[in-house]
Amino acid sequence: RSQELVAVRSPSASRLHIVVAMSAEFQAAFREHTADIPVVGSGIHYTVSADRLRKLVREGPLNLTDLRDAPEKFFMAHRLLSEYATKVGPGFGIRFTVQMNLFAGTILGLGNSKQVAALKDIQARGELGCFCLTEKLAGVNSGLVVNTTAVWDEGRQMFLIDCPDAGAHKNWISQGLTADLAVVVANLIVKGKPRGPHAFIMQLRRDGKLVEGVTAEDMGDKTIGNDLDNARISFNKVWLPKESILDRYAGIDGNDYVQRQAGISNMDMIGQRLYTGRTVIAASTLVFARTLYKTARDYADSKRCWSPQGSMPLSDIPQLSHLYKLADQELSKVEALSAVVEKRLGECLRNETIPDSKLVETVAVLKVKAIETSIDLCFKLKQELGSYALMGGTGFEKMDYLQCCKFAEGDSRILMQKMARDRLQAFSKNPSGSGKEAEACMNLGKNLKSGGKTAWNDNFELVYGLAEMVMDRVMTEANTGPQARL
Repeated sequence: RSQELVAVRSPSASRLHIVVAMSAEFQAAFREHTADIPVVGSGIHYTVSADRLRKLVREGPLNLTDLRDAPEKFFMAHRLLSEYATKVGPGFGIRFTVQMNLFAGTILGLGNSKQVAALKDIQARGELGCFCLTEKLAGVNSGLVVNTTAVWDEGRQMFLIDCPDAGAHKNWISQGLTADLAVVVANLIVKGKPRGPHAFIMQLRRDGKLVEGVTAEDMGDKTIGNDLDNARISFNKVWLPKESILDRYAGIDGNDYVQRQAGISNMDMIGQRLYTGRTVIAASTLVFARTLYKTARDYADSKRCWSPQGSMPLSDIPQLSHLYKLADQELSKVEALSAVVEKRLGECLRNETIPDSKLVETVAVLKVKAIETSIDLCFKLKQELGSYALMGGTGFEKMDYLQCCKFAEGDSRILMQKMARDRLQAFSKNPSGSGKEAEACMNLGKNLKSGGKTAWNDNFELVYGLAEMVMDRVMTEANTGPQARL
């Protein structure tokens, strides 16, 4: 199946055999370099897990630039790691994607040629990075609220990074207690004028110790994934050199702020990593569900139960047999959407182009549908398997893995609200047509117009109902072709 998906992503038929061969070779190499992960397990200190990633970064087959140069490898590596999730939980997988996507991917997307070239040395040294975006006050609205500031000082020719209050502290920063480097997102201020969120690369630790002005505290014990360090990080008047800003699209010339490419904001480019993150998270939940169902099926096939005719496999119990079929059908539908997204997003990554609004919507739909489908199906399976689902080592004890995925890189509810808002805005420009989706737009629009300041919250059921219709349409299009929107 992995080879088939790579074939779909191949840019031309003439390259198909090369891509398939490369896929098989990469899979074998990556499996070899990660085979010890399920053996070691997740009951280890986060520093041990961090050192394990350092080794994979230095010696493994995935380059920090493969997100751009070979996105099929990037996507596949995440899927392969997800195969271990029912045994080890989310810790190492999250650590891996923070390194490869959020940290290195942001430098790759926003950095100038010198900054991107530095990734080679970072990889050779096995240095780890973290991504400091989410702030305490922002919560699930991460990225919409950035109160950490980066003030350009003309005299020193440096940036002053500062958290003005506790609400601006960076929150739930994965790998924040072990990272050597950090990409920090802060609101750039030049000559007293805010220029919006920009990304900066900085040395977070030297010889294992935090640099002056930076504090980091452990977020505490979690229900799962304690082999991953999560930190709350604050910056108290930290000076960074001029070359620290990732300035491919905007930066400082002389003492002036310059937009290097019209129509492209830095926050838009920072957001590109959220799209790749949502895609690999969605795929990981599908792999988790498939793996859990396979493990349970293997057990149920061999478990004999009494019947009037003697005995029968547990798998033959009708409700369980029906659930297996249902799960395969539902997961296959979302996997079809995942293949579509990886193909289109891979083209954007390889060509360094920005995804269009349709692809952005499809990525959001994929994340929500993959996670909610996996949660629903795994919970149903747990209810049908009795005491087996209570046993350690079955994978059911790792189901909070899915809970982690639900809130990472865009909370499901926030994404659904954005789907409804975007659909409503599009309908307001072209309100003609009929059908359930159009009717839902008309009803919600009417209520919002007459409902006052609290109308959006008051009509939350209509908001989420419209989002469900959007998701159903996108899912249907991925499996059968374009559908009418009105």
